[in-house]
Amino acid sequence: MRQSPSPVRLASSRRAFCARASANGRAVRRFVHTPDAAAIGSVAIDLTRATVDDLARHLETVSTVIHLAGRAHVMRETETNADAVYRLANADATECLARAAVAAGVRRFVLASSVKVNGERTEPGRPFRPDDPTVPEDAYARSKLAAEVAVRKVAHGTPMEAVVLRLPLVHGPGVRGNFRRLVDAVRARRILPLGAIENRRSLVGLANLLDALDAAIDAPALHGVHFVADARSVSTPELVRAIARALEVEPQIVRVPVALLRLAGLVTARSDAVARLVNSLEVDVSSFVAATRWRPRAFALDL
Repeated sequence: MRQSPSPVRLASSRRAFCARASANGRAVRRFVHTPDAAAIGSVAIDLTRATVDDLARHLETVSTVIHLAGRAHVMRETETNADAVYRLANADATECLARAAVAAGVRRFVLASSVKVNGERTEPGRPFRPDDPTVPEDAYARSKLAAEVAVRKVAHGTPMEAVVLRLPLVHGPGVRGNFRRLVDAVRARRILPLGAIENRRSLVGLANLLDALDAAIDAPALHGVHFVADARSVSTPELVRAIARALEVEPQIVRVPVALLRLAGLVTARSDAVARLVNSLEVDVSSFVAATRWRPRAFALDL
């Protein structure tokens, strides 16, 4: 079962998950935000307004909730109280849904969260692990952490298993946000001053994520926090070259010292954007591998 309020971060993932689950013979009850998005087997409902009783009624006979919905992380937030807006969409609505799931007798609740809950960077050779401290640095990350805490608190002492999957950047057909901007820049053959960057970043391909969601549904027992990512992390220059190969264009990469990139980010008030390009951000998926039959696929782009 899947939920889809708007705006969303994982719209393509949700559509792909529902299509694959249905094709594999799973009975899917899909929650959508607006009536015009509803199809057969869908329920149009606003998770930020629905009551526990409303949701519990629609969750009857559902065994597993796959919660992929929420307010997206945006680069230029315009809300005057971003924390309140994110908390309503990502934490409060999730808590309500989790309470409804318990009331309806749901067996397992799987929440798609974010690596940003742990922070924005990792040190070389030290990927984030599930038991690492949480250090959310923006309203989006704080709201995802609050959602995790809410789901685990609601499930505590009940038969429902609470599963949190912290995801890095998701890539695949229909990807948006920073990844789409990078793809567009490579396609336009813009000169990218990224050749001197020596970082490692974990990503998760859509196929890998769908495999992980299947594994989260089928595991005999599963709970707690886990990371999901491709089998191999990549550097920013490697990612640009992979995008260029997929687009069949020549990458226009030049070497500019990382210190100059950081200085340029500071001067142009884009330090955060530069940091995401030059810093490392890796995750350790071993706990999820050990708990399920999931095996991460190697990094491979499908644009």
